[in-house]
Amino acid sequence: MANVANDGRNEAGSMANGGPDEAGDVTDEGRQSIFQSVVLHTPLNNAEHRTSEISVDRLIVRRGQPFKLTINLSRPFIPALGPLCITATTGEEASEEQGTLSLFSIPEDATNRSASAKAVWKAEPHWSATPLTGHMSLTITPPADTPIGQYTLRAKYSHEETVLAVLVVLFNTWCSDDWVFLPHEAERKEYVMTEQGVIYIGSGDYISSLHWNFGQFEADLIDVCLKILDINPKHLNNPAEDNSARCNPIYVGRLVSAMINSNDDSGVLKGSWASTFPFGVPPTHWSGSVEILRRWYQGHCQPVRYGQCWVFAGVMCTVMRLLGIPCRVVTNYESAHDTNGNLSIDVYHADYGVMERESPDSIWNFHVWVEGWMRRPDLTEDNKYDGWQVFDPTPQERSNGVYCCGPASVTAILNGDVDLKYDLKFVFAEVNADCIDWLIFANGLKKKIFSDTGKIGQNISTKSVGSNKRWNITDNYKHREGSKKERSIFKYATTRKLLKSGNKKMGLDEENGADPDGSDDVHPPQELSMQFEEVSKPRNGQDVSLKLLVNSKDRVTRTLSFNISVQAMTYNGSSAANIQSEVKDETLQPGKVLFIPVLVPFTVYGAQMMHWNSMKVSALVTDKEKPDFTYLAEDNVVLQNPPISITVIGLVRLHRPFAMEVIFMNPINDTLKDCSLTLSGSGIFRKDEEFKLPDVKPSHRLRANVTMYPYKTGERTLHVDFNCSVFKDIKGICTINIKL
Repeated sequence: MANVANDGRNEAGSMANGGPDEAGDVTDEGRQSIFQSVVLHTPLNNAEHRTSEISVDRLIVRRGQPFKLTINLSRPFIPALGPLCITATTGEEASEEQGTLSLFSIPEDATNRSASAKAVWKAEPHWSATPLTGHMSLTITPPADTPIGQYTLRAKYSHEETVLAVLVVLFNTWCSDDWVFLPHEAERKEYVMTEQGVIYIGSGDYISSLHWNFGQFEADLIDVCLKILDINPKHLNNPAEDNSARCNPIYVGRLVSAMINSNDDSGVLKGSWASTFPFGVPPTHWSGSVEILRRWYQGHCQPVRYGQCWVFAGVMCTVMRLLGIPCRVVTNYESAHDTNGNLSIDVYHADYGVMERESPDSIWNFHVWVEGWMRRPDLTEDNKYDGWQVFDPTPQERSNGVYCCGPASVTAILNGDVDLKYDLKFVFAEVNADCIDWLIFANGLKKKIFSDTGKIGQNISTKSVGSNKRWNITDNYKHREGSKKERSIFKYATTRKLLKSGNKKMGLDEENGADPDGSDDVHPPQELSMQFEEVSKPRNGQDVSLKLLVNSKDRVTRTLSFNISVQAMTYNGSSAANIQSEVKDETLQPGKVLFIPVLVPFTVYGAQMMHWNSMKVSALVTDKEKPDFTYLAEDNVVLQNPPISITVIGLVRLHRPFAMEVIFMNPINDTLKDCSLTLSGSGIFRKDEEFKLPDVKPSHRLRANVTMYPYKTGERTLHVDFNCSVFKDIKGICTINIKL
């Protein structure tokens, strides 16, 4: 093999007679090897291909864009005496017909290429580079439809052969011929190059942000992501076909969606929505993707415990951006999980105010997925469905037998085209299903008490381009809630051929829900208006104080029975624990507003809410004189964690120590035990660092001083996670500008 240099010249080793010769720079026959050395110009090439953040030592290029390579021969290259033949191969059983083997040469017409060859590479010589001295400067271009992955470049000249380079080829959002092409540079920078982001969590009324370290350019992650591709079931079953299909971002995105969860394969993350997390850490612990991907890779591809939707999405975004597919994380509030495909979500309540039974359907406070940008010629030829596509790596339902989801065209979701691939019906329901509330009586009978066509799919959010501001993109997914256009699209979606049929009105009868157009009469009429209001901002560690406002247009006095219950909730709509309940009778005077106080002490909810930050407060109200009339009011309260402060001391310079201080005040009357601090951040910490801390007495401050050695320049985000016996995974961040 010829000696390879990243940027400069090394003396020769050689390959002769079609195979490697590791003995030096002469062949077996004693003659001098033709191939003396190869210069890869890695720093230059990687900078031009925007991969130098990954490595300056390993050649990583983007398809559809040329890169430079210099071959030093022991004698002048004279085309008339024979061509320089080059092959590029990836994967097992490489072939021209599948685009995983490419034959090209100088001169160009000297290759005996298959007529059905796909993804043909090109090489152009720069004859000004003194060919008579044997120094050949080449420009090599992998086409814009090259399958991504690791390649080996081999050259043959005058009966000798050598390996020129082992390189990685990625998708190229800067190339107009690549299916992932994005026209605007600001978006390319945001959705491929940015390593830090924001994931929105909480609820529609309590939107909060979680800063996330995607960290896609950490040096070892390129091998992690290639490993994800190489152990997917499709590759294990048919590696040649899988390698060939990696030319297509639709295929790759769907594959990554399946491999981030571990339900069907050796995927990255194991999901858990329980209250305990044996042999792992709670999903709330994570502040980024890097540690998760490294643990999976170093643990022989055993799933990392544990993840939930925002973790699955954050990790998938990291992998997609590294592979070169523009990607962003999206949060849908009041997100529906429609299990039977009828575009209706059924929620059940008991006549004493607490959810009576688990419905197979559910409404999540929020759900997080990703969008990838790509063309969709598999749907139409007119580019109608090109652009953002939904991928969801959280294992909810199987798609063609596998726990994955997407790509689902956002344009198709907006238009109600739910019969298109992939998983359009499921994603459409997540953002636009109708919600039906049922009251279950002790004798097993049930009554429909409320129908809401506008509850599902609120404040669909992603991070803005170039800033950490929240961007509401709900209009990308559906027309204004309640408008004629929105209702007509919903009605159109229910007629598409993939919806289940057989029951009256597309399966939506009295047992399963309301008519899809929301036109069913809802009983009782809305004579009573009820609304929860905060008395104070709900904070973890403090009593939660609300009030229920009740009024009526009636001109008569009404005696009402109030059934008020409070439950700890998982964010995906399941009840985790009953916190408290009370029943009381109150009198509503005509023309007056009735105020019902609701107090949930920390001493009551603290232990129940340790692993959850959401509680549902429900009021089921019955008119004592008209017991058939029942009214429901609900409020999803998301607790805000107590603050944690981070201060960086002094100027921060590359490879030089700098200090920071973390401060946390104990807000409760108990001592905080088992305290720990986890620090992370690409460019600052090469791996997550955990520090054990002393107990913190009531009303005392915890101060922790840490010294760090940053290894990358530029604006970086430091992530802090504080954990103790009472408060779990309190997050803090600090933006640091690292100078040379």
